[in-house]
Amino acid sequence: MKSLSSLLLVLVFAMSGCSKVSSERFVATKDARPLQETSKAESSAKGFTDSVSQAQLSNNSVSESRVNQPVSLEAAIERKIIRNADLSLEVNSTLESQQKVTAIAESLGGFVVTSESKQRENADPSQKSVDIKLVVRIPSNQFNSALSQIEKLATNLTQRNVTGQDVTEEFIDLEARIKTQKALELQFLEIMKQANKVADALEVHRQVAEVRTEIERLEGRKRFLENQSSLSTIAVNMSTPRPIVVSASGFGHTVRAAISDSLDLATGIVLFFVRFVIVMAPVLIFIFLPLGLVGLYFYRRAQRIRLAAELEATP
Repeated sequence: MKSLSSLLLVLVFAMSGCSKVSSERFVATKDARPLQETSKAESSAKGFTDSVSQAQLSNNSVSESRVNQPVSLEAAIERKIIRNADLSLEVNSTLESQQKVTAIAESLGGFVVTSESKQRENADPSQKSVDIKLVVRIPSNQFNSALSQIEKLATNLTQRNVTGQDVTEEFIDLEARIKTQKALELQFLEIMKQANKVADALEVHRQVAEVRTEIERLEGRKRFLENQSSLSTIAVNMSTPRPIVVSASGFGHTVRAAISDSLDLATGIVLFFVRFVIVMAPVLIFIFLPLGLVGLYFYRRAQRIRLAAELEATP
């Protein structure tokens, strides 16, 4: 018995020493703590409810200890940076430049996300042009190369906006939280095997469902960051140079403008009367003319009756 007690004491001190050493490392701690809590849950004699409580407390303790742990050197080197760019170019031909930008993106392993075109209004139909907006996704390691090639297409670079967002810390935190949640899920599954009551099994199943939902949410966010950091977004707005309008001024120009306005007014008045006559002609023919004839007929009849009455009254 003494030798057995001594052996147990040695094992306890060895496990406590290993846990202290492992707490100094980020990855080792995340692997060790959930397994220790699993063994505690399996060897606990306090009952099923205490096992579930210990599983939840182990998840909280792992999450709290993870905050103060240093990031590994390998993870720090492999940074996750989301790069975006917004360019506004003046080009000689927007349609030709659109094809060139598409070719540049495809040659670098990228693709076109959206393509929009809008016709610019112009008083002169011969000078109408099309403005085009392209959104392309480029591999992050080809971001600078794509920018330089696209900028060379411009006769004038009117706007250049490049942004970068470092999401390395969030990405590493997501990986650690996912690993912790998966360990907690396995722990709950082991506890479910020990459940002897339907109510206990249902409670553990609810806990497992909540953990699985959290895992899927974290993995979705992780995939989003991977996609955004692996492929950079470049928005390219292309347009042709706008014509420069020179305004003429002086007394002669003012006189010519006044004469032109007078002629326009006179022409408008004449056209108004012409349109009035054309519109009113059918009204006069089909409405007022028949009414006038009917009125003339009754007027003459009244005159004849009055004359006949006067003749009869005369002796």
